[in-house]
Amino acid sequence: MSRALEAGRTPEVVPSRLTATPQDGGALDRARLRRRPDDGEQAYDAADLLLLDTAAAWWAAGHPADGVVVLDDRWGALTLPLVAAGHTVRTAQDARGGELALAENAATLDLTAPAPRPVDADTVAGARTVLMPLPRSLDALADWAHLVAEHAAEDVVLLAGGRDKHMTRSMNEVLEQHFADVVPGRGRSKSRVLTARSPRRGLPAPGPRRAVHAVAPIDELTLCSTGTTYGGTSVDPGTRRLLAAVDGLAAFEAELAAADRLVDLGCGNGTVAAWAARRRPQAQVLAVDDSASATASTTLTAEANAVADRVEVRRADELEDVAADGGERLILLNPPFHRGNAVDPTAAHRLIASAGRALAPGGTLYCVWNSHLQHRAALRRFVGPTRQLARDRKFTVTVSEKPAG
Repeated sequence: MSRALEAGRTPEVVPSRLTATPQDGGALDRARLRRRPDDGEQAYDAADLLLLDTAAAWWAAGHPADGVVVLDDRWGALTLPLVAAGHTVRTAQDARGGELALAENAATLDLTAPAPRPVDADTVAGARTVLMPLPRSLDALADWAHLVAEHAAEDVVLLAGGRDKHMTRSMNEVLEQHFADVVPGRGRSKSRVLTARSPRRGLPAPGPRRAVHAVAPIDELTLCSTGTTYGGTSVDPGTRRLLAAVDGLAAFEAELAAADRLVDLGCGNGTVAAWAARRRPQAQVLAVDDSASATASTTLTAEANAVADRVEVRRADELEDVAADGGERLILLNPPFHRGNAVDPTAAHRLIASAGRALAPGGTLYCVWNSHLQHRAALRRFVGPTRQLARDRKFTVTVSEKPAG
């Protein structure tokens, strides 16, 4: 066994066939990987390349190359180079949009993508090598580290990579709670990989998490979270601003009473869904998010607030597959303002457009957004006339009505 496999040591990482161009003997033209077919943005970054080269270095040093698992891949940037090189891979993605992009990229490259799996014990069972981008959330990192430590093989090598500017010492500390041997690798292209080995088994699971908040007019609203759910168990400040703006608003109260259901688009931890169901006992709510962690969290939140019988939770990238075509009367939306770690209005505009298509003539979209992003033009274009309900330095709350006829 190579000295690189001893505790506290990692192998030397050099460019490998996994990241080489086809002209240099690589198996995949990674330049053709895209986040979405229509945006032309590359689906990988320097941290992805370093993760692949680090995995190749471990295998070259003698670590078994079977039992490869990829968690929360970025649009196939890790999975597809491994598949192209002949590895059998289990891949799990949290976001539905990422699953769709993986399938689209695989088709473009004439590859057979592995069927996406949930991030759960069955997916990581017996894994020998696990690759994953470091999540933004330390809670998500703790959940996944515990999952791998409990269910992967005893000799598992967990490789977690990220850009230097997004990494903190706390990430090392989270991994150290679940693995006895955690080593930060040498940096390359402003990226770094943390290698974790020797799993600590038998520790209690860190989640799901619960917290109780007052969200007017409800004194006690219990919020739950698992995995990568944005904001964890907190009340997102934008969501709190949105609910404050509509609470007691006569038009909103009338719409809530008249609508067959309220749609919470981008439900996150279920704050809006549970609030609406608690706010009006007759209300039916459809909660939609493309994140498996978010939909699981919303389900737990609905159960914790005794409204699960009136909150339907669905995982979908947009509304087309889950809401009536042009039949919804009332939608609430707090769209994401970033993709990965970068500020990006693209996802927000896609959700606004999806809401516009799902609304019935005369239906309304209540939306909160970061004031500096100026989504008003997109709201007018994709939904209809838009007016401002509230605004401060951070957030703007608007209501948009789809024109009749």
